[in-house]
Amino acid sequence: MSEIAGKMKRAQPSWEAPAVEKESKLKLYNSLTRQKEIFVPQNGRRVLWYSCGPTVYDASHMGHARSYISFDILRRVMTHYFNYDVFYAMNITDIDDKIIVRARQNYLYDQYVGQGHSPEKILADIKEAMGPFQAKILAETDPDKKVMLEKMKVKVSNAVGVMETSMNNGGSLDDARESLLKNAKDVMAEWLDKASGSTVSDNSIFSDLPRHWEEEFHNDMEALNVLPADVLTRVSEYIPEVIDYIQKIIENNYAYESNGSVYFDTMAFDKCASHHYAKLVPEAYGDKKALSEGEGELSVSEDRMGEKRSQNDFALWKASKPGEPSWESAWGKGRPGWHIECSVMASCIHGESMDIHTGGIDLKFPHHDNELAQAEAYYKNNHWVRYFLHSGHLTIEGCKMSKSLKNFITIKDALQRNSARQIRLLYLLHSWKDTLDYSPETMDIAVQYEKHVNEFFLTVKDILRNSPSNGIAAWDKWTQEEITLNERYLQKRDAVNEALCDNIDTRTALEHVRELVSIGNSYIAKAKSEKRKPNRQLVYNIAAYITHLFKVFGAIEGDESIGFPTGGARTTDVEETVMPYLSTLATFREQVRQTAREQKATAILQMCDDIRDNVLPNLGVRLEDHEGQPPVIKLVDRDTLLKEREEKLRVEQQKREEKERKKREQEAAKAAKEALKRIPPGELFRKETDKYSAFDERGMPTHDAAGKELAKSALKKLQKLYDAQEKKYKEHLKTLEKGDDGSQGDAAAP
Repeated sequence: MSEIAGKMKRAQPSWEAPAVEKESKLKLYNSLTRQKEIFVPQNGRRVLWYSCGPTVYDASHMGHARSYISFDILRRVMTHYFNYDVFYAMNITDIDDKIIVRARQNYLYDQYVGQGHSPEKILADIKEAMGPFQAKILAETDPDKKVMLEKMKVKVSNAVGVMETSMNNGGSLDDARESLLKNAKDVMAEWLDKASGSTVSDNSIFSDLPRHWEEEFHNDMEALNVLPADVLTRVSEYIPEVIDYIQKIIENNYAYESNGSVYFDTMAFDKCASHHYAKLVPEAYGDKKALSEGEGELSVSEDRMGEKRSQNDFALWKASKPGEPSWESAWGKGRPGWHIECSVMASCIHGESMDIHTGGIDLKFPHHDNELAQAEAYYKNNHWVRYFLHSGHLTIEGCKMSKSLKNFITIKDALQRNSARQIRLLYLLHSWKDTLDYSPETMDIAVQYEKHVNEFFLTVKDILRNSPSNGIAAWDKWTQEEITLNERYLQKRDAVNEALCDNIDTRTALEHVRELVSIGNSYIAKAKSEKRKPNRQLVYNIAAYITHLFKVFGAIEGDESIGFPTGGARTTDVEETVMPYLSTLATFREQVRQTAREQKATAILQMCDDIRDNVLPNLGVRLEDHEGQPPVIKLVDRDTLLKEREEKLRVEQQKREEKERKKREQEAAKAAKEALKRIPPGELFRKETDKYSAFDERGMPTHDAAGKELAKSALKKLQKLYDAQEKKYKEHLKTLEKGDDGSQGDAAAP
């Protein structure tokens, strides 16, 4: 029996899989439900994604960057972290009321300037144009726009004054004319458009402007390291599809033709049990101001509004008027409405339902609500978009940013101040769906974060360079310090994962990265203080993980295994090439320093310091001296090092000035103290006539400035001051008698 049991023991025992803790799942804040929802694609791991692109009539600004960088981060995280197969489409709006108006105004203004009118003619025209402009200011109800218009008025008025002065006093008319035309451009362009806009008939005028600004937009996105879309659609290339789409909505009884235009019937749509108008912002239903802005400034005239069955209806097709581009249709010549454009193009690419639709929060109503209504009226479904994601507003130093308010910073201007990585870090350090403030203070937070992480990368690189990379010597036994560090590293990885699963919360994720860097720095500092080597592989693992995260976020481009690039695409090769020479230089310099110290050759030590502080920073090299340890070499961006040097010199200058100030204050206080000793007690209060009006024979105050007798408590305090001064004065007299102040001593000297 025991023999049989023994044979049974030789068989493999049963095996149980480990219990799996609750797995974190990606949740996204869905504007359709106003809460975080578990993300479930409709087709396996494939994600159909459409993003509203720009209306290209002016330079791209930081408000655009708010959306496109934010969605670029989400797209990268979903692709490279959560491993979804994302198919990303974006549109370019190149037909729009704003484009038409701007194109006409630019054309008419340039034509006017080119006609070489006399100063008198220009002055008269601008004064005439100021009439309707003043009426516009009086009619404006938006306080921010009113302030902006008032500022424009002041600029024009000042320029008119300069022009009149030049004409009367024989000043430079050319300079005054140029300044006047520049400052009055917006006023004049609007006036010219009202007078002659309907005469513009060349369609190329309406296509050249958006093509120019679309090109600039693509350049800006590339400069910001925003990935290009998989598919880019332009409205002007989808006119036939727009017409067919509108016809189908009419056939489905959700749209109607009126006087050559076609409008969406919101009441008919909303009455249908399977449809719901204004899904995203139901409380905005009937908002006249929002609906009017959505229709465009060329489409809100009384005659146009009268064509609608309901004020909530919106244009799918606009009958073109003189001075507008047009295309043939079954309803006559016209052009697409703004909202239909995205519905058509997104449907052409993604079909009857997509997983994700993104755009700025300002597009929620009416644009995105109208998009949904149109597409669901076309497909007769109620799920054209499964997840609607909206990026938050961007403010400038707390103020709303808007092209219409002329309160914006172009992307090109922003990139003159900060790098694309620093701007991206600003966005990463904030929630993508909340308001973000762009200011010197918030940018400085991003810059300091970059510096904090970069210093860690550079320190780890130095450790890797100065320790064996393979063989027996590369592997050291782990102490409790390494075990603890590794545990905390793994905890931070889990925390980052939780943050990214929670609505792709990069702000929290980056805070965990910041803490991980601090933990790593503490470990390295302690190891060095104890004269032992930090564990090479462990610090590499941490730095490589952080590098990988920043690659996912789009903050690092290239093949670096560790750290930010500092010298273009070939940074790694440059580092590998120059580091042996820099190491040789650093070693030689250290030997020279040691010899100079032994021989007390201060001039040579100063030359060594000059190499560290002035020569190498100009080459993008930071050399750090550590007592009792080899110098640390770090390749850093040259401009960064020069700024650091300037800041160091500034701080040192401040310290010197502060030291000198304190010295002067101490000397002044000492002099004042000495001067006080020389005052007889009877004279102590007599000069304070603003406080006292009468004194006794000793010089003690008896009445205040108003002639009122002083209270006993006040007299008591004054007596204490009098007694203290009497004591000081007596000591001063004794000093004079002894000649300690030098005066009598000099007189008594033979």
